[in-house]
Formats: sequence, structure tokens, C-alpha cells
Amino acid sequence: MSAVQPLPVTEPKPEQKAGPHAPARRRSLAPLEPVSSSARWMLGLAFFVVFVAVWAFFTLGGFVSPTFLASPVTMVKEGWLLFTEYGFIKDIGMTIWRVVGGFILAAIIAVPLGIAMGAYKGIEAFFEPFVSFCRYLPASAFIPLLILWAGIGEAQKILVIFIGSVFQITLMVAVTVGGARRDLVEAAYTLGAGHKGIVTRVLIPGAAPEIAETLRLVLGWAWTYVIVAELIGSSSGIGHMITDSQSLLNTGQIIFGIIIIGLIGLVSDFAFKALNHRLFAWSFVR
Repeated sequence: MSAVQPLPVTEPKPEQKAGPHAPARRRSLAPLEPVSSSARWMLGLAFFVVFVAVWAFFTLGGFVSPTFLASPVTMVKEGWLLFTEYGFIKDIGMTIWRVVGGFILAAIIAVPLGIAMGAYKGIEAFFEPFVSFCRYLPASAFIPLLILWAGIGEAQKILVIFIGSVFQITLMVAVTVGGARRDLVEAAYTLGAGHKGIVTRVLIPGAAPEIAETLRLVLGWAWTYVIVAELIGSSSGIGHMITDSQSLLNTGQIIFGIIIIGLIGLVSDFAFKALNHRLFAWSFVR
């Protein structure tokens, strides 16, 4: 009778050696896999480098006429002239003032109204059809009426931003407040809170981080409205400069104005996001 031969011992694969407490191996380009902060910055900057390189290749290489698209070098030169000879810094200041004024005015009205609509279903039933209707109306469609009502001064431009922002903020805030956790509301009632206490101590604190994010998003939309307002009947602002440059076929100044709008919007977005993280740090803990 032959002896039983022992089974060969196979070395487990590296992934089989890992126990339940072993650190998970990072996977590159996997779905939902996070990247480090430094890698995020490098990838973001890499896109801009590639974009400018392609832009320079087609313009400096003569593939596109300067009449239709200025080169990056020409754009920088025209931007320098705007600041040194044409007082472009005043135009930037006027545009920022209009955006901030219209946006703050919209937030002052929209946030309380949105909270009331989200908290009280009767108020929501009364206002939501009108707010939803107005949300789809383009702010630019009101410009002829606003010129008749308020002239071509600052009030008209601020009202364009106000109309474009107030209905969006109202509906988004109402949805955020109305989506509060019911168990928290019931727990507050159990502990003796009244209707006012539910709103001020449960609904508003719970929705505050999302309301702040809503304001950050709508602030970005407000920048599109101000340029539309400045394209018609304006004597100052970035939009006014772009219109003047278009009549002179100066694509370098047009592109520079567009880039300045993007940079200001990006800075304001980062500042808003940093403020939200500071005010509601507990909501960003994962």
C-alpha cells in the first residue's frame, strides 16, 4: 500500500495574504477613487497648460486668422494695454459691484422665502407655481422692460442679476429645507419643541450647509447675468469693454475680458467654499 503523498503547498497570492486589518491598496483611475490634494492641483494645472499650448499652436502657427482668434501673446499685450491705458480696473470694479449688489439683494429675499416654503406646506403651495414659472424665464428677456422702468443706470443692471438669481435661490432653498430628516423633527417634538423651535433649531441648522452651497452655485450664475446686462445700454463694466472690442474686431481684448471674468468667478468660488468649510466644518467631516 503506497504512502499518501502530501499536497504541494502553494504560496498565497499577495492579495490573499492581506488580512482584514491590512491597509487597502490604492487603485489608480478606479471609479470613485479619491486623489490627493497635490495630484488634484497638478492635474488641474496640466489641463490649462495643454489648453494654452493647443491655442498657441493654432494661432501662432498661422492656422487661424488673428481676426477671428488672437494668440495668447497678443491677448496678454492687449490686456496690459487695457490696464495701463484704458482704466480697465474701473470696469472690473463696476462689474463686481453689480454682481454683489444684485446677488445680496436676491439672497435677502429668497433665503427667508425659501425657508418658509420648505417648512410650511401651505406657503409652498401658494408660492411654488409662480416661483417655478419664473425660474424658467431668462433674465435677459426682462432687459427691455427694466430699461423702461429703471433706465440704463445701475438699478437696471442690478435688477437683471436679482431676477436671474432670486427664483433659483428660493426654489433650491425650499427643496433643501423640505428634505429635512423626519426623525429629527419627531424627536424635537418629543422633547417639547414647538413649531417655531422646529424651524429655528432643527430645520434651519440642518439645512444651513446646503443653503450656503446653493448660494455659492447661484453666485456663479450671477456672473452670466451681469455680462448680459452690460452688453446693452452700459458705459462701463467688463461686458461694455467686450462690446467695444467686438466693434473693433479686437479679439485679444475680448478673450482677455472673458478670462478676467473666469478668474474673478474662480476666486469668489474658492472664497465662498473656504467660508462654508469654516462655518460648517462639522458637515464636511466624512
